[in-house]
Amino acid sequence: MDLIPVPLAAVPHEGGHRYALGPEPVLDAGPGTGGVARWLRRELGAATGWSLPPAGEGVRGDLRLRIGADPAGGLGPESYRLDIGADGAELTGATAAGLFWGAQTLRQLLGPDAHRRAPLPGRSWSLPYTAITDGPRFGWRGMMLDVARHFLPKDGVLRSIDLLAAHKLNLLHLHLTDDQGWRIEIKRHPRLTGVGAWRARSRRGHRASPLWNDTPHGGFYTQDDIREIVAYAAERHVRVVPEIDVPGHSQAAIAAYPQLGNTDVVDTGVLEVWDDWGISENVLAPTEAVLRFYEGVFEELLELFPAEVSPFVHVGGDECPKRQWRDSAAAQERIAQLGVDGEDGLQSWFVRHFDGWLAERGRRLIGWDEILEGGLAPGAAVSSWRGYAGGIAAAEAGHDVVMCPEQQVYLDHRQADGADEPVPIGYVRTLEDVYRFEPVPPQLSPEAAAHVLGAQANVWTEVMDSQERLDYQVFPRLAAFAEVVWSRQPAPADRDFAGFEERMAAHYRRLDALGVAYRPPGGPLPWQRRPGLLGRPIEGAPPNV
Repeated sequence: MDLIPVPLAAVPHEGGHRYALGPEPVLDAGPGTGGVARWLRRELGAATGWSLPPAGEGVRGDLRLRIGADPAGGLGPESYRLDIGADGAELTGATAAGLFWGAQTLRQLLGPDAHRRAPLPGRSWSLPYTAITDGPRFGWRGMMLDVARHFLPKDGVLRSIDLLAAHKLNLLHLHLTDDQGWRIEIKRHPRLTGVGAWRARSRRGHRASPLWNDTPHGGFYTQDDIREIVAYAAERHVRVVPEIDVPGHSQAAIAAYPQLGNTDVVDTGVLEVWDDWGISENVLAPTEAVLRFYEGVFEELLELFPAEVSPFVHVGGDECPKRQWRDSAAAQERIAQLGVDGEDGLQSWFVRHFDGWLAERGRRLIGWDEILEGGLAPGAAVSSWRGYAGGIAAAEAGHDVVMCPEQQVYLDHRQADGADEPVPIGYVRTLEDVYRFEPVPPQLSPEAAAHVLGAQANVWTEVMDSQERLDYQVFPRLAAFAEVVWSRQPAPADRDFAGFEERMAAHYRRLDALGVAYRPPGGPLPWQRRPGLLGRPIEGAPPNV
């Protein structure tokens, strides 16, 4: 069986028998399984032409869905058991989420064509006799998608959610604001999207490139769009973590509302949404008025992302230049008033304010590992991106951690060192490199390791200006990442990458059926290349920091 991610236990029945599914299989959906039944009728129905009618009284369904206590032997709430034999397939989940992940396994077992949107003529369907017991290693299995640098329309976000779910990934971290664009409607501050969602032009390639695209770029999600995205994800058991970046990466907001910036050192009234990549010096002013402004932003955000599906709110907190605060008399007076340790203490004060504000409303703050500088609020969690070190320090101090080190799982980094690799950024991170990523550093004590919630792959889009470029950078490496965070693996050096490659042969056909423009194993196709666009390759192996 060519399943990805590989299940904990899969025992094929002797003899290689298969259960043939006729032209109109019957679906027996037990109590609490209605959401998964709807998904199966919609997705498998599209690929096969089945309507999957409900089983009548006394009729044993070809496909049977159940939710039952501990079907996989203590593997947790997202676990499932799938039994396929002469009487059909019975899928039991510990919860609706576990049942849904089992349904993804069932679809893979039907073959790559089960991922299509219309049936192929003459196609027959069967399932191998087998018993599968499975459940995830981590509860946080995610991908961060930067929609600020290059906007991805709503349909692209919904497609991304489907692709995450197909790989048993359960979290989408949406990077909604940055210097180059503000992507979410805030009704009390309409200029955030009226002005902040649009930039006049975009650099093509890395910031060292002399080339520009002079077509204005932008877009944003209305509040109804966000409600749809959150509901769509929830139906697929994917949580959405919104990110509003403070106090750095804020030029788009300052361009919309100049009073948010450090007006005593910069003429913020002339600032525009930034058209370049990198880190803007224009950061938020540390004033009570700015805090009130962003409290209003977060109030609307919390209404759009309900706590039951989005308990975490990401506040960024990374890469905040301090020059303007050093030069600002108002900022220096604020430091003196607060009694904090310089500009780093001022940033910590900013983050701590929103940690307390969010906690009062039943949410948890998470931020990039720079929020450790100047002291971390007790309830805050850390996204460890600059390496493992921030995550290790946070976990040892009793804070929850999501591992996403740039040296290992930044999928904007290049996949090979060949001259044809499009807009090469960062270190070479091959499919095998991602497959050997280990989220839990071996030096952590068992108590500290328990604070590693999981991991996420991060996708920054400065040089990804289309869905095709996004597909190329993300796939097939996201499949390897999915196996890392779902499956219980040996130490990185002992992992069976050759076996994974063999299973990928079938998985590439699934990606083809899903319409994913992945990077082929042999390198980019001619239309995937970007000749003449400068990147920023870094040579050698990445440091393990």
